[in-house]
Amino acid sequence: MYQAPRIACARLVFGQTPHLSRAFISTANGPTGLAAVQQGFFAPKIAPAVPTRRRLSSGNSQPREFFPSHDTPKIRFSKPAWEHPIYTEEQMNSVIVAHRQTKNWSDWTALAAVRVLRWGLDLATGYKHHDALKKGDNKFVMTEKKYMIRNVFLESVAGVPGIVAGMLRHLASMRRMQRDHGWIETLLEESYNERMHLLTFLKMYEPGIFMRAMVLGAQGVFFNGFFIAYLISPRTCHRFVGYLEEEAVLTYTREIEDIDNGNLTAWKTLAAPDIAVGYWNMPEGKRTMRDLLLYIRADESKHREVNHTLGNLSQKTDPNPYVSEYKEPGKPHPVKSIEYQRPTGWERDDII
Repeated sequence: MYQAPRIACARLVFGQTPHLSRAFISTANGPTGLAAVQQGFFAPKIAPAVPTRRRLSSGNSQPREFFPSHDTPKIRFSKPAWEHPIYTEEQMNSVIVAHRQTKNWSDWTALAAVRVLRWGLDLATGYKHHDALKKGDNKFVMTEKKYMIRNVFLESVAGVPGIVAGMLRHLASMRRMQRDHGWIETLLEESYNERMHLLTFLKMYEPGIFMRAMVLGAQGVFFNGFFIAYLISPRTCHRFVGYLEEEAVLTYTREIEDIDNGNLTAWKTLAAPDIAVGYWNMPEGKRTMRDLLLYIRADESKHREVNHTLGNLSQKTDPNPYVSEYKEPGKPHPVKSIEYQRPTGWERDDII
């Protein structure tokens, strides 16, 4: 007996083929919908599969599903490996755009690399927003879709440095048979956090084949380039990430300003997806797209501070100040949250 249609339809029910249309099921003869599949009925006449594509529109305040969770018989919920610290609204609103001045050749190298990367990202995403506003050229004015494309591309690259640095320090610790002094956990957590940013945006926008190809190429080049660079100069790499996060804070600040100025009308009523609500513990009444951007910007500001701080330390002997217990805990010092913010990083003499 030929079983292929039933197998294909069962895969659809359990989420293994998320891009197929639900019309694929509803055209079965006999019992309709999921009941038809569960009872084993399937007619030879099947509507063609229609790929789903999410759109950002002002008429829909709920983000559409892209990668639905898979139900299992025994597991109810999987908590994040690293629970996110609680941010207050006052702390998030106090995040500012800042830039650390270069002091040596290492800083200059890192800043130059970020400027090249920023130029490539602007070119790939067509970003000329503020210049276009000044000239009155509506062709390059950023819309919700353009911002989402930029955010997805940015976050797909931003998750690379932490995992590469953490992996290399992990291998070095085992190879040298020495402790790492707490750096590995912070670097891996940073990469995890950036991935959560990406997953959140993917709940609201589905990239096409061309963008997926761009992400694949950019990730391959960036991973290998950062891998080699970290072997040569970890300090320069942390400074590079610090400057990169400065650009991220700037981007999200402009998005928030555009929402406030009425330039992104669709995002005014867009609700944050459930994955974001759970990860950031977003309170009731503070779960809009603007609130989501405040949380993400705060995360980026923390990565900015962390990497500028790590770039100021001895890469082999200094402990990680973000997981250390201080003798005078009442004084401002590096912490995982944004309670004590230092946009350009903590200097070594102040914390070590």
